[in-house]
Amino acid sequence: MDVERTTSSPRERELLEAAYRYVLEHGIAEMSLRPLASAIGSSPRVLVFLFGNKDGLVRALLARARADELALLARISPATSGESIGLAGAVNEIWTWLSAEEHRGLLRLWVEAYARSLIEPDGAWAGFAQATVTDWLTVLAGCQRRDERDTETGMADRTRALAILRGALLDLLATDDRLRVDAAIARELELLRARAAT
Repeated sequence: MDVERTTSSPRERELLEAAYRYVLEHGIAEMSLRPLASAIGSSPRVLVFLFGNKDGLVRALLARARADELALLARISPATSGESIGLAGAVNEIWTWLSAEEHRGLLRLWVEAYARSLIEPDGAWAGFAQATVTDWLTVLAGCQRRDERDTETGMADRTRALAILRGALLDLLATDDRLRVDAAIARELELLRARAAT
């Protein structure tokens, strides 16, 4: 999955940002170039010229969404913060960000792209789901103590943490029941802190 895509002109960057705002509101899986172009003040011909084809634009939009995801992960990375915050600290930070109302558009887009990459593993969607799992597990590993990071239990703990975060996110998007889902995350944090204390 290409994350470091560079754009070649200010107009391309401007249209990519406008298209990104559009898909955050309208979704990406069934995106059509004509309505998108009309909404962002362009034309299908210009978008094809700049991005190659619809798949090229989808790849650019997925890379843009992934850049937002990686920015979140970079905030909690030990390389940024200077010290490991532990798995419980990482889960808490990530959930605080994921559950914020202002991120719902991005998260719906992420779920849509994740599912589409599983259904259509080739083409524009190729590798999105796998790349995002790898990104999150890498950051969660970096938040663990060095003595637990490379153990089988350490891998299982961060995989469980990721599964719980992902499940809680899907639940929250489906039900908007913040109190119940927050309570489940709080319980997981208790378990993680108890394990870290032993």
